Amino acid sequence: MLRAGVPRGAATAAALRTFTKSGIAPYKCPREIVFHTALPRTPTGKLQRFRLRPGALERGGPALE
Repeated sequence: MLRAGVPRGAATAAALRTFTKSGIAPYKCPREIVFHTALPRTPTGKLQRFRLRPGALERGGPALE
């Protein structure tokens, strides 16, 4: 999640990618950066990672809110 006031867009994604490449091997950097307003969580507060995986909607998984 981004801090309040940080724009969500291609420039921010490029800056994140550059920062990541400076700290780890380039092949480990994310190929795609997607900004969500909130992460999907269970009523107990656990992160629902299966909702974040690519193709979850195509396989009939629940949609992000």
